[in-house]
Amino acid sequence: MSDWLNRFDSVWSLDFEFSCPPGERPSVVCLVAREFHSKRLLRIAMDELRSMTQAPFAVDERSLFVAYFSSAEWNCFLSLGWKLPARVLDLWCEFRNLLNGTQPPAGWGLLGCLTYFGLDSIDCTEKQDMRQLAMRGGPYSADEMSSLLSYCESDVDALDRLLPSMVDRIDFPRALLRGRYMVAVSRMEHTGIPIDAETLSMFRREWEAIKSRLVESVDESFGVFDGTTFKQDRFAKYLIQNQIPWPVTPSGRLATDDDTFRQQSRLYPQIAPLRELRHALSEMKLEKLAIGSDGQNRCLLSPFQSRTGRNQPSNTKFVFGPSVWLRGLIKPREGFSIAYVDWSQQELGIAAALSGDPA
Repeated sequence: MSDWLNRFDSVWSLDFEFSCPPGERPSVVCLVAREFHSKRLLRIAMDELRSMTQAPFAVDERSLFVAYFSSAEWNCFLSLGWKLPARVLDLWCEFRNLLNGTQPPAGWGLLGCLTYFGLDSIDCTEKQDMRQLAMRGGPYSADEMSSLLSYCESDVDALDRLLPSMVDRIDFPRALLRGRYMVAVSRMEHTGIPIDAETLSMFRREWEAIKSRLVESVDESFGVFDGTTFKQDRFAKYLIQNQIPWPVTPSGRLATDDDTFRQQSRLYPQIAPLRELRHALSEMKLEKLAIGSDGQNRCLLSPFQSRTGRNQPSNTKFVFGPSVWLRGLIKPREGFSIAYVDWSQQELGIAAALSGDPA
């Protein structure tokens, strides 16, 4: 087994159960943790957890914390007001890194990871029942809390079985960088993005009328809509009249997916307003934007979800998912400001560093 696990004073496998309505911070239900070497076990129920001002173990550089898709665990730390751990090994990140670009037979979840490594796991139906119980929220009976703690412990048992099976295939020390990023993700998810809730409420209330006006304002240059419905025959007529060639599907129909519209808009800029309108109509599921009671947009950021290692949050729950104009809903509270920035030339900088370019 890799000597990396012996470089720490303690190695804790841990799992929380919690409830978390859309847009809110998690409400912690219970915690189970086991130290890998000594086998010391902690089972802490909701009432005791919420009375604790700090974690029941050291979280400095001498302790390693092992979890699966651990941003959820660190969100629980933040909700409890605990200091975040300095060293994290996330077995989901390492499973993803190991099989990136493929699709595991049983999926990317903890059960799928156990299956891939030929290890026993909890029954899927039982797992779903316990998740539903945790998400229901308290108060819980003594029997319910006992069941939740046992379920939580079964996930910690799974981590303890996975770790020896995976550790020699883990890319240390970069694995700790990925774990560190999961901690950073939890801070982003915990903080959220401030939203102009009053304007959003108006949009939701008046959305059908807004859609009709959007279509009217754009379609007067195209004549391809019937109400708010895009019509293929009218679009074909427009293309012929304007001598614009257009890709077709294998069945011979005009290709109307967003990628095709995006590519064609680059060649024929007059199409761009139509593409943006169609994108807005398809993506504008305003009721699914995850807004908490404090007006913050929070959702799972899905780190490392893409093949290139990028975040892939839900396009319907995250304010940066729908059409660009909706970002106007982002509104810092009084006394605060927000900088909307992105990396510039990042790929070239990485290439220069990897090539050893002294400039």
